[in-house]
Amino acid sequence: MRHFLLGMATVVAAAILVPSVSAAAEPLRQAAAHKQLNVLFIGNSFTGCHNLAQVVKAMAEAGDPTLRFNVTTVLYGGRRLVDHWRLGTPNFVRISELTAAEEQATVDALAEMVAKDPKDKYARAALARHLELSKSLESSRKKWDIVVLQSYRDDLEGDKSLYAEYAPKFAELIKAQGGRVLLYETTPTTQNSKPLTAPPNPAPVTGKAKTIAALADRIGATVVPMSLVALRCQTVRPELPLRYVSDSHLNQTMGYLTACTFYAAVFNRSPEGLPIDTVDDNRDKNGKPSAKDPDGGPLKRTFSARDRADLQRIAWEGLQQFQQLATSASQR
Repeated sequence: MRHFLLGMATVVAAAILVPSVSAAAEPLRQAAAHKQLNVLFIGNSFTGCHNLAQVVKAMAEAGDPTLRFNVTTVLYGGRRLVDHWRLGTPNFVRISELTAAEEQATVDALAEMVAKDPKDKYARAALARHLELSKSLESSRKKWDIVVLQSYRDDLEGDKSLYAEYAPKFAELIKAQGGRVLLYETTPTTQNSKPLTAPPNPAPVTGKAKTIAALADRIGATVVPMSLVALRCQTVRPELPLRYVSDSHLNQTMGYLTACTFYAAVFNRSPEGLPIDTVDDNRDKNGKPSAKDPDGGPLKRTFSARDRADLQRIAWEGLQQFQQLATSASQR
């Protein structure tokens, strides 16, 4: 298969690191000191499908068998950070110090939302979640080492986007708890559903990456830059679709590539050589588990040795390319 050349900066060699972008050595020191990382994922189905948090956990623990990588998710389908703010997700960020009175106030506010609009299914779902939290608050307390803030079409308007507005609000809470902020930049508008026959236009991806890099620099966050990583994959493996034909979600290939990029971003090291080679689309249809993915294929995919190696390498190269871009932009 013919490889397309990137229409942007050349990928730096795998041995070159850019620690100024994401305090690269910190996660390694943190993991070594704790031998346990508590990680909270905030997002929607782009985090939920393929059990992304669990795949990242499997990779993290395969990379260091002495590490416990504990994951918790707060997910609402199709919702963005602005919605999570409304639905009381900041309480989960503050769970180590959250008072019973504060949690009850959130329950009351959500109950009022549901009373005013019974069709607000997200408020209903959040109310159920917070009622459960209010019962188990003391046993649920923990400090987060990392909190993941997923974007979803709310990062397309540059520095005026809702993501750029709400990520700092969450970051302030996360840092007050001593946690590290991880920006998971999704890319639903650039994922290809069929093999590519021409190189994609890199300009929109580069522009978006620069905006995310500037936001990360402003709030002291690390980025999982999936638009740039996807572009790298589309360039060197254009025959690989990254989303379903019948559904806008990331397919198994993109799910695996995303997990590899998470590993690279969290630990600032390549996922190359990790033995994890399988993802499973955990879909349901009308509340029941589905037997097939949206395109009629098997839910589970085990990657060939070649595909696993390529996707692991692409994730690392894409992350390094983002780091290089971010460093160049910050020096101007």
